[in-house]
Amino acid sequence: MNASIIAIYIGAALAEIAGCFAFWAWIRLGKSPWWLVPGVLALIAFAWLLALVPVGHAGRAYAAYGGVYIVASVCWLWAVEKIRPDQWDVVGAALCLCGAAVILLMPRSA
Repeated sequence: MNASIIAIYIGAALAEIAGCFAFWAWIRLGKSPWWLVPGVLALIAFAWLLALVPVGHAGRAYAAYGGVYIVASVCWLWAVEKIRPDQWDVVGAALCLCGAAVILLMPRSA
């Protein structure tokens, strides 16, 4: 897997988390509805980025992305929400990332 694919997945994960967090902040934290504007833009960026992944089937790109998203979510928990992940957060995220690697990197029959 090359660096551009990794960058696309990381960018997509950050965009999706930021977009969803904007809705969370509006609904759960009482933030202004104006938070939805950058949230929607971030979700558009997420969809656009994920469509750039060079795989033959969208479902495979989405499935592999799931592992990256989980790791990024745990990082968001730590960096933005200031909650340090526990050992089970780390173990679970690592397992998901391993699953994403299997989906993306294993040889396929024609």
